[in-house]
Amino acid sequence: MKRVTILGATGSVGTSTLDLIEREPDAFEVIALTANCDVEKLAAAAIRTHARRAAVADQRCLPALEAALAGTGIEATGGADAVCEAAAMDADWTMAAIVGCAGLKPVMAALEQGRTVALANKEALVSAGDVMTAASQASGATLLPVDSEHNAIFQCLEPANRTRVRRIILTASGGPFRDWPIERMATISPAQAVAHPNWSMGAKISVDSATMMNKGLELIEAHHLFGVAPAQLEAIVHRQSVIHSMVEYVDGSTLAQLGPPDMRVPIAHALAWPARMATPMAPLDLAAIGRLDFEAADPERFPALALAKSAMEAGGARPAILNAANEVAVAAFLDNRIGFLQIAAIVQDTLEAYDPGAPDSLDAVLDVDAGARRIAADRVAASGHRIAP
Repeated sequence: MKRVTILGATGSVGTSTLDLIEREPDAFEVIALTANCDVEKLAAAAIRTHARRAAVADQRCLPALEAALAGTGIEATGGADAVCEAAAMDADWTMAAIVGCAGLKPVMAALEQGRTVALANKEALVSAGDVMTAASQASGATLLPVDSEHNAIFQCLEPANRTRVRRIILTASGGPFRDWPIERMATISPAQAVAHPNWSMGAKISVDSATMMNKGLELIEAHHLFGVAPAQLEAIVHRQSVIHSMVEYVDGSTLAQLGPPDMRVPIAHALAWPARMATPMAPLDLAAIGRLDFEAADPERFPALALAKSAMEAGGARPAILNAANEVAVAAFLDNRIGFLQIAAIVQDTLEAYDPGAPDSLDAVLDVDAGARRIAADRVAASGHRIAP
């Protein structure tokens, strides 16, 4: 029986993980579940799975969680430190699915214990890639990629031939605005941006997909996960989201992983690794799909992708600044305080205005993150108007 902890159990990745675990209750023991403040969903999941502990990051939500779990024997804890303590509990496998930089300390807590960490938190490697990979190597932890693109690469990489890789190609759907004229993109609303054509995801990641910042962040992740040079990483638009990524070798062979656009497929791979487990997904019907299309990403329509590539190539603090500024800008867009096209502009302005040294610890990463957020927030405030909902 595999002992499992889920950090971010009430989000889309967390609930998909729970769905798979609950289909095979004899195979998994749930150690801890965490959430920000969704007490109702967290308590219900903890009760269903007989978790040992449930933790909310927002201390103010702890009384409600304690009330919801009263009499169950499940320990309820609250606060940021409580989430890190849950992450450090004795689990065999930890799903890291907390969105944003709030997930950095819990991921580090799991890595420092030498755990197997299934990584769905992009910020861990985007903002703190060097720090996280060093901690993983020091403790003997195992990082398993959960993003569909990185999981696909993981499946296609031949361990004996990693030095013979020519290119790694990440695919992108292109989001809902891949065919819009650029002048029309100034009118995009948050409701339109979160309506992804292929995937069911949270609001922030859906907006990142629409700007293609998501693909830029994934390139940075891949650089750290697989130890390949930035020049070996590319992104291509693939509208059907059937091929999730490809690995090209020096002999001309290109290996691709195909699957339906459902996060339960890569989660199941990481959850059962190195074995395989059944999922409720129907097999691909390639005849019904009929065709697979590919095209280059339009740099004018998607300037965020170029910003991310530049940050990856520069290294140091640049990826952390990119990520922090993007989080601030996306939150402002979702709150109708800036327009869609201003997201990338605010990220670029922040990168130009802020250039600290490379962080060498998690605290230093968080300092860089805080500084970038202040500058990006100033840029949002300076935009001077509120967009009508």
